[in-house]
Amino acid sequence: MRIVFAGTPEVALPPLNALLESWHEVVAVLTRPDAPSGRGKKLTPSPVAQRAAELGIETLKPARAKDEDFRARLAEIAPDCVPVVAYGALLPQSVLDIPPYGFINLHFSLLPAWRGAAPVQHAILAGDQTTGATTFRIVLPLDAGPTFGVVTEDIRPTDTSGDLLERLSISGARLLVETLDAVEAGAQPTEQPEADVTYAAKLTVEDAELDWTRTAAELDRQVRGCHPNPGAWTTFRGERFKVSSATPVEGALTPGTLEVTKRTVRVGTGAGLLELGLVQAPGKKPMAAADWARGVSSAGPLALGS
Repeated sequence: MRIVFAGTPEVALPPLNALLESWHEVVAVLTRPDAPSGRGKKLTPSPVAQRAAELGIETLKPARAKDEDFRARLAEIAPDCVPVVAYGALLPQSVLDIPPYGFINLHFSLLPAWRGAAPVQHAILAGDQTTGATTFRIVLPLDAGPTFGVVTEDIRPTDTSGDLLERLSISGARLLVETLDAVEAGAQPTEQPEADVTYAAKLTVEDAELDWTRTAAELDRQVRGCHPNPGAWTTFRGERFKVSSATPVEGALTPGTLEVTKRTVRVGTGAGLLELGLVQAPGKKPMAAADWARGVSSAGPLALGS
């Protein structure tokens, strides 16, 4: 099958590489336009665009998926199918209608659970024990198309969204290749049960602020679900303070109050304590919480969220 692969971030690379190694022919890639990156905000191609450039594969970077020049070029390429992994833009019906086998998306949840931009993050935030990846045919309503196949993945107690997404991108890559094989052989998808739908909106910086009146277990999931992006944070003496890893432990303190020993830094929560792992104070590099605490002046309040 002749395919155009649509994807943008790093997580799309394992599926792209799996398709390149399959007997399907990747004739072009579709990705988001170059975006500012780094301290200098230099325009940088997406990871998928960089991979395509390495291989000399044509790359389509429309500013908008409804641009007529893009639609015309895609029609000219005439792919049989367009597999999609985290492309990052909504597609109009005029584009969805071009390939005879349609656009087939690899989505990192067990649909109809967690439709939307941040399914892995929301699965961790919600305390789900299991998640997975689903392949489905794209239709205009968000992530609502009929499904072809799934793989499941246990959520480990220490998983961050980055850890889980990395594993799903690998198992999902195999699923995507198997789905394209099956679709070409005549497989038909199954409609999603609308009664079981949940939504996973993109997490904002505000969503990542830690509320110390919540339980230690909830805060642990928030730290893990928000890592690496947007990154969990609180305040310390009026300045933003990032928390990259933490562990819930037994104990009781007033919410936000710090308990510092030679080797540990623990924070009071609504139920239990949260032992801080890797933290980042303003203007500092990430460091172990105990190392940070040794440099903190005793002149001010020893509490987070202050």
